Amino acid sequence: MKGINVKSEIAPLKKVILHRPGRELLNLTPAKLEELLFDDIPFLKVAQQEHDAFAAALRGEGVEVVYLEDLMADVIGADEAVRDQFIAQWTREANIHTEMYTNILRDYLLENYADPKAMVEKTMEGVTLNELNVDRSNALVDLVSSATEMVVNPMPNLYFTRDPFANVGNGVMINRMYSVTRNRETIYGEYIYKYHPDFVGTPQYYSRYNAFHIEGGDVLNINEHTLAIGISQRTEPDAIDELAKVIFYDETSSIDTILAFDIPNSRAFMHLDTVFTQIDYDKFTIHPGIMGPLTVFEITPTGNGKIHATEIHDTLENILTKYVGQPVELIPCGGGDRIAAEREQWNDGSNTLCVRPGTVVVYERNDVTNAVLTDKGIRIIQIPSAELSRGRGGPRCMSMPAWREF
Repeated sequence: MKGINVKSEIAPLKKVILHRPGRELLNLTPAKLEELLFDDIPFLKVAQQEHDAFAAALRGEGVEVVYLEDLMADVIGADEAVRDQFIAQWTREANIHTEMYTNILRDYLLENYADPKAMVEKTMEGVTLNELNVDRSNALVDLVSSATEMVVNPMPNLYFTRDPFANVGNGVMINRMYSVTRNRETIYGEYIYKYHPDFVGTPQYYSRYNAFHIEGGDVLNINEHTLAIGISQRTEPDAIDELAKVIFYDETSSIDTILAFDIPNSRAFMHLDTVFTQIDYDKFTIHPGIMGPLTVFEITPTGNGKIHATEIHDTLENILTKYVGQPVELIPCGGGDRIAAEREQWNDGSNTLCVRPGTVVVYERNDVTNAVLTDKGIRIIQIPSAELSRGRGGPRCMSMPAWREF
């Protein structure tokens, strides 16, 4: 199954891109948590077990699971010139600019990681000073630094594959992310969509080199004609304007409407998919805090590469009913109980991954919300999440659909 086909949040899922948490989590320390966007340090062994259960659940539903690290290994393993280009770019984007350390890092990777997948995983894991075995007396900064100082930071957020790129219709957005820490992750998407035989030639609707931030958790495929995008802590309205000017006028795209939802700028409302996700033809899970009047902007093309934005003041229910094309039911996280909602929203109770209409993957820990979904006739596939949830992302965050039947 080659190429991209994602024109819905609920159509039967056939192929998905995941990243199994790796040793990058072992390079999280309390001093690094804020910089690396974590609130706590997951226990890697258990996080991997939980993630394996997630992948197994998807395979059990007939979904082809492919891994980011394997796709990238295919790319650099097939062409030494591309591998060398990637190493140079990865080094540069890790903020290594001296000739000495550029050469040291290149030689270190080539000499110690002949296996392409091992090399990819090492670039994700990060590199400490003592791994490089350099003569520290050659530079004062090395002499005064701890041997465990990170020369290249890890990328612990990578298991949230939803954000660095977003598959839309038959194309892809390679995103420019909010933080420097996460923006480095998009390098893998750049190479995979440019060189991997399963994805080469995929139309690109947004570039990681654009000036404005946008993240995949803010992008929801309502249908083949409509995108919902959050104006959030991590997605700028300027980015939505730039995307609209491309996606409306690209002949490979059928999108002709973007709904830009202005959501609160807070950790709890980090992305649009922490606010609501579609779980059936007529049902959405929602964060209760988003109920009531919303500010939403409808963006449409006007011709000649231009766009027009109109402000809409209405309830989420009315807005979704109009664009979904039928009355919708909004199911609040925690069943409407304020304390349960706040607790379970913190653990992504509204962040579900729809496998097919009416069947969703959820974290088992959100038992109040899960019971409500079951009562509403939704089939839930529960996965363990004691450690995965420490990264503040749910099943939707941890997955990037590549193909949905439509």
